[in-house]
Amino acid sequence: MDLVLIQNPKSKTQNQDIMSSNFPFTAIVGQERMTMALILNAISPKIGGVLIRGERGTAKSTAARALAALLPEIEIFADSPFNDDPNSPETWSDWAKERVNQTEELTIIKRRIRFVDLPVSATEDRVVGTLDIEKAIKKGERHFEPGVLAAANQGLLYVDEVNLLDDHVVDLLLDSAAMGVNVVEREGISFSHPARFIFVGTMNPEEGDLRPQLLDRFALCVDIQSIADPHARMQIMERTLRFEQENERFYHEWYPKEKELSDRIMQARQLLPQVHYTRRDLYTIAELMAEMKVDGHRGDIVILKTALTHAAFNHRTKITMEDILIAAELALPHRLKRQPFQDTAARFQELAERLQEIRQDTDKVDQFADSGDLAESFQEKKTILRP
Repeated sequence: MDLVLIQNPKSKTQNQDIMSSNFPFTAIVGQERMTMALILNAISPKIGGVLIRGERGTAKSTAARALAALLPEIEIFADSPFNDDPNSPETWSDWAKERVNQTEELTIIKRRIRFVDLPVSATEDRVVGTLDIEKAIKKGERHFEPGVLAAANQGLLYVDEVNLLDDHVVDLLLDSAAMGVNVVEREGISFSHPARFIFVGTMNPEEGDLRPQLLDRFALCVDIQSIADPHARMQIMERTLRFEQENERFYHEWYPKEKELSDRIMQARQLLPQVHYTRRDLYTIAELMAEMKVDGHRGDIVILKTALTHAAFNHRTKITMEDILIAAELALPHRLKRQPFQDTAARFQELAERLQEIRQDTDKVDQFADSGDLAESFQEKKTILRP
């Protein structure tokens, strides 16, 4: 089978027009924790998505759209309804595999990633796609009608008011985000295709919350509020008005920073497989999660993945305490058991202090980490948190 690479039919000018219609990601004022969570998921979608909780008018959807416009072009099979990546045969859909087996010629094109907006009224069939059972029985043909997950492959899937979406649909989305594949089975017939996407959910807590078991399945969570600083609010007004009045000129002014961040994300993607951790890092994360009394082990794994990604973003091949701290700040807001009237900022300050203590304490147990025997160190160190 021959694979032919052709240029994107859209001209460079047309692509820039598409990008200039979105507010530049680097022009967003403040909300550093939100933008960092989005960037880390763009580098490594395997982290598992981000939930952004905040009141109306805090740039939640603006940031998600801006991130999608910022990311570089991807390669796909021109005729694939599943956006198959030609460079990853192990992820190909059944559609691509069948055509490869039939030695069909597949053309490869480049295009910008898609921003797929899922409505809150979406049903399961609309999300995962449907198999035509009647055609399969009568004609022996396997016909699959792609859903939202097919369109979102290699793209960004955005769900506004995710708390209003049917719980079962949210579960399906989180499953796909974690596994990177969508498998549909009906009456003994199955079809699979890749579903690797950056998953961004936003919600206003005033309109209701997600069930705890669904909340925990979002890898990262960011709570944002309106910016109080008058100078920052002035910047927001000025930039928004300029973007509305002369968006192309505004975009070109910010283009150097957009290009710089886009290149940095690509470099981080390439560096990520080389980033490593030590048993000391594992001990730090494990002890932190145990002392913060976080249920389950998903948080531990998320923090490790996020810390590795943050290190790659900062051009490092080894994670540091800073990486772990930032990862914990993004992975724990929806997992911590808060007491009534507890201040979030104070909780994170306590988190930073505990991480420092844990890091210092690991110096005492390095000999156990080197030998692989951490059990004794866990027995000796009962607690770090002050009562």
